[in-house]
Amino acid sequence: MASKVPIVKLNNGLQIPICGLGTWKSQPGQVEQAVKDAIDIGYRHIDCAYAYRNEKEVGDALKTKFEDGTVKREDIWVTGKIWNTFHRPDLVEKNVKLSLADLGLEYLDLALIHWPFAYKEEQDLFPKDEAGKILFSDVDYLDTWKALEAVHKKGLVKTIGLSNFNKAQITRVLENATIPPSVLQIECHPYLNQKRLIDFARSKGIAVTAYSPLGSPDRPWAKSGDPQLMEDPKVVELAKKYGKTPAQILLRYQIERGVIVIPKSVTKSRIQQNLDIFDFKLAPVDIAHIDSFDCNGRFCPLTAAFGHKYHPFENDEF
Repeated sequence: MASKVPIVKLNNGLQIPICGLGTWKSQPGQVEQAVKDAIDIGYRHIDCAYAYRNEKEVGDALKTKFEDGTVKREDIWVTGKIWNTFHRPDLVEKNVKLSLADLGLEYLDLALIHWPFAYKEEQDLFPKDEAGKILFSDVDYLDTWKALEAVHKKGLVKTIGLSNFNKAQITRVLENATIPPSVLQIECHPYLNQKRLIDFARSKGIAVTAYSPLGSPDRPWAKSGDPQLMEDPKVVELAKKYGKTPAQILLRYQIERGVIVIPKSVTKSRIQQNLDIFDFKLAPVDIAHIDSFDCNGRFCPLTAAFGHKYHPFENDEF
């Protein structure tokens, strides 16, 4: 089945599908079938990360779809991420190779530095002291970036980029990079529309991917009474107006802005719905209305890392 998903051309000439399947929080035992379903439905972009601990199952799904002839390797865009415990330059390639081994691939289409700050190396994903406080490493993300450039030159990754970096951090990478970042992945939805950061990234030739575009209602730290973006009466009203689901409205909002989206689901009907967003457009007045929902409402602040000098949400305007 040919994919109907529009593409975004990156600053290195490669093309990334504007809608992909997110796999954060997808459980082993569910994610393999979700990826198979997504590929059958027409997805050609799978967003992964070493820290999600499910890349082996994603790899099993990809293997099945390659072997049954549904897709070839070059038809699929696979993103991976360098986790915080692998920032030390000698560990960056190791992280990529661990992901490649689990995914059963020879290269990643895109590798991102997952967060700008580093954790203590060669321990758990979230290394902690006896009091339960995260153990940090003082590795500079510029050194991590240079190591990622070296991995890129070896052909293990086709494209490199950043995730959860703020304006000052992106600027610092650009000023020191041999290969500029092609993609910036950030939390982005109407409560946190990131207009200034998106405009800044675009001015530097960097494409933007929105994670948690539906407000991440299944985030592990969600509390009773937290705002539910998909249940917001203003979003529900727009869904009724267009004859679409609230999720489809939220995803189409990003598409209209030229932002790549990676909604996560393991439910086949929702995976299908999340791709059925290319048969309608939002009126400019409705896009402006959705823009007005912004309240700096960040759902994924990674508070455990507050206090690190490179934490991106404490130390810059945006």
